[in-house]
Order: sequence, then structure tokens, then C-alpha cells
Amino acid sequence: MTLDEYILQHIDAEGDYLHALWRDTQLRLSYGQMASGHLQGRLLKMLVEMVKPQKVLELGTFSGYSTLCMAEGLQEKAEIHTFEIFDENEDFLRKWFEGSAYKDKIHLHIGDALQLVPQMEGGWDFAFIDADKREYVAYYEMLLPLMNPGGFIVADNTLWYGHVLEEARESDAQTRGVQAFNDLVASDARVEKVILPLRDGLTIIRVVNR
Repeated sequence: MTLDEYILQHIDAEGDYLHALWRDTQLRLSYGQMASGHLQGRLLKMLVEMVKPQKVLELGTFSGYSTLCMAEGLQEKAEIHTFEIFDENEDFLRKWFEGSAYKDKIHLHIGDALQLVPQMEGGWDFAFIDADKREYVAYYEMLLPLMNPGGFIVADNTLWYGHVLEEARESDAQTRGVQAFNDLVASDARVEKVILPLRDGLTIIRVVNR
């Protein structure tokens, strides 16, 4: 037994519906490993339950696994708006969202979040960033003034397979994007922040002063 297997055996189960979605993600979508998965999914659910947000924003839906985990933790009348730039994923996503117990809490938007989110009313309590790593700084700068004081931003992949320790090549825009984001957040006195070495790195940011 590996340590990862041990951990999964000693946390809450992901549930049959999420497990089926995970399997379908691996079968039907490219880069299936990008889905949050069992451990991170249970953490996202618990974080949402702890924060008790009324409005959740997700940048980067992919297969909807993380969306459903966060929706599972929402209180009554709370909602999540999730943005996916690749329209070829829309049919897959709508099928799994519509078949879930949380379909009334989930609002799927297809398009570029950097263009669409500023057109919406702000007041977000919780945001999850898991989209184009090259745009992490732009996402952060867009989100911060739209967050409620005391709100949380969670960013995925902030250790980026360990590449954050390397001097990024000029052509490696994703590594440079994650490094720039980490440096910006680390120096930003408006927020409290901590990086968890979970999977590929998960940064939890609390907005203190916008």
C-alpha cells in the first residue's frame, strides 16, 4: 500500500456519483489527471462548508469534478458560478451537472473568464482558480477587488510539478505564470496566504484588505 492509498482509505469516501464522473473523465477527456480527484475534492467540500459562502466562483471547470465537490458543501440558497473556456466540454459538463443532486446550485458559463467575470456583479465569498496558468496573475488581479472582505481565494497547481524551483525557459509560459503568481501573492500585504503541498500545490488566500 502506498501513502496516497492509505490517505484515501482514511478520509471520507468520494461517493458513487463523483467516482463515476472521475472514471468518465479519464475515458472521455484529454488530460484526465487535471480533475481534482478524491483527496482534493474532499478538501474543497470541507473548505466551502467552513467558509459558508453564498457566492462561489470557479475559474476552470474542466470535467466538473471540483465544481460538484464545492456544490456539495454549499448551504441552502448558496450558488456556484463556474467558467470553462473550451466549448467542446460543454455537453459533457451539462450532462453531469444536470444529473447531480446540486444542479440548481451550479451555473455554467462557457467563455473567457477574464472577459465575462468583470461583467457580473461582484461580492464573491470564495473563488477557486484552476485555469490557464499563464493567466494566474491576471485572474488574481481581476478577482481581488471583486471579493468580499474576509473571502477566500484558492489556487491550484501552485507548485507546478516542482518547476517553480527552476529557472523557467522563455518558452515555458505556464511555469513563469505560476512563479509570477506565487511571488505576487507572497508579497501582497492585502492577503494572508499559505501553500499546502497537496497534489500539485494548493494556495489558500484570505482577503484581509482589498
